[in-house]
Amino acid sequence: MSGSLKKTLMKQGMKLMTDPRVMKVMQDERVMKAVMQVMSMPGKMQTFTQDNVERLARAMALATEDEVKDLKRTVRRLEEEVARLQRDSKDGGRRGRD
Repeated sequence: MSGSLKKTLMKQGMKLMTDPRVMKVMQDERVMKAVMQVMSMPGKMQTFTQDNVERLARAMALATEDEVKDLKRTVRRLEEEVARLQRDSKDGGRRGRD
């Protein structure tokens, strides 16, 4: 969303919130409950979608993004450990010859 459009929408929203008719409607518990549900919808949709993608990935025996990240992290740690062991091995070999 562009900055100017967002500003315009915010300005119009603030005008509406100061309208006595809107303020009266917003005092109704049912309206507030509906507004809260609408505001929580994007998060619920994201969670729902993510859960279903993971379920589908497991059903198809595919790795999820999180599993791939974990595997990459593990491989990186193992590579670092192998490099460290190789350095230690070379240092130990030099000391033995001195």
